Amino acid sequence: MANVGRPKALLELTDEERVTLVRWSRRATSSQSLAMRSRIVLASAEGLTNVAAAARCGVEPHTVAKWRRRFLEQRLDGLVDEPRPGRPATVTAEEVEDVVVATLESTPKNATHWSRAKMAERSGLSKSTIGRIWKAFELKPHRADGFKLSTDPQFVDKVYDVVGLYLNPPESAVVLSVDEKSQVQALARSQPAFPMMPGMPEKRTHDYVRHGTTTLFAALNTADGSVISSLHRKHRAVEFRKFLIKIDAPSSGGSGRAPDL
Repeated sequence: MANVGRPKALLELTDEERVTLVRWSRRATSSQSLAMRSRIVLASAEGLTNVAAAARCGVEPHTVAKWRRRFLEQRLDGLVDEPRPGRPATVTAEEVEDVVVATLESTPKNATHWSRAKMAERSGLSKSTIGRIWKAFELKPHRADGFKLSTDPQFVDKVYDVVGLYLNPPESAVVLSVDEKSQVQALARSQPAFPMMPGMPEKRTHDYVRHGTTTLFAALNTADGSVISSLHRKHRAVEFRKFLIKIDAPSSGGSGRAPDL
């Protein structure tokens, strides 16, 4: 005999509610909890049972029942977290969403990124409120990471070769990872610096004196944490080979045999 439970109230959406729920469920900047609740209501509006909607959304059936009931009672307002005891919030969810979307999808005039002052001027909120919103959503407009896309048509094949060498090195072979750091200049200011004073930062001259150049080779022994280094006047294959011989020497933990190049 089929299970007969209490019939559920029909959940129907207006066009405006459906548009809002779809927007909430898809926008990457939305709260994850609000996005999940929106997907639950959309699934329920398709006529799915609580069990089927729970399976689609990856939640428990009682969670579907809860937010289905809340939506039927309060519509869209029911999907927002209930107010907590204490001082009522002075910033609405729409204002928070506007700040987050503007931070991610726009830039201020004559600037590369938003500052708290510029966003506060745009939104009408205080700078401290902007800071709290950015912190809550882990937004740091002042920071930027670099990247570089290779135009080498053989880039993928080369990556396979390098990774394959690490994963499956030749028998009785040692694989070394080598990288070259950008130059670090040994400079000294032409005049002593003026120390910091109350209301005045430290001051340095703009000109400097060069102290020549040198080449530093360094290697980290991952077995014991020691660093092997050599200084050379020039930066050629000859000097690099000498450094490899030093790494392979018995005093450095190697075999003492000159490595093959």
